[in-house]
Amino acid sequence: MRLGLALIIAAGLAATAFPATARHPEHVHEEPQNAFGLPAELEEPARVVDSFHAALARGDTEGALAFLAEHALIYEAGGVERDRAEYAAHHLGADAAFAQAVPSQVTRRAGAVRGDTAWLASEGRVTGTFNDRALDRITTETIVLERDRGAWRIAHIHWSSAAAPSGS
Repeated sequence: MRLGLALIIAAGLAATAFPATARHPEHVHEEPQNAFGLPAELEEPARVVDSFHAALARGDTEGALAFLAEHALIYEAGGVERDRAEYAAHHLGADAAFAQAVPSQVTRRAGAVRGDTAWLASEGRVTGTFNDRALDRITTETIVLERDRGAWRIAHIHWSSAAAPSGS
């Protein structure tokens, strides 16, 4: 099993050091709508991403697939799955098993919505044991969503991770 996605279940994009609110003053809200202070327009896309991860963590693979567009493109650990069916046939089960076994935490998130396209970039950490192997990884995830007939679906996922620095 590739640990790529499995290691990334609750992750984000480290290159997004500037949250959307910093770059787009029109998105600044006096009262943040969520723990990361994302603009209100990202609430629904963020809920889809979080629900996708929650389904994996419950082992609900059919539920997780429901959040993916049929043409979803998934990159992890140098590999690619070119649509929802290919992901379901290859790594979905292993990703769900990993998400059930290893706790994850999102530590930072940024994103934006442009019309019917949204992106969310998350940074996180997974710490635990999987297949008798101790893990402590810093994770990054970029997810692109598309709004189709009023519903947000995940069109692209890019996951990566690295060993957590010692002592952090």
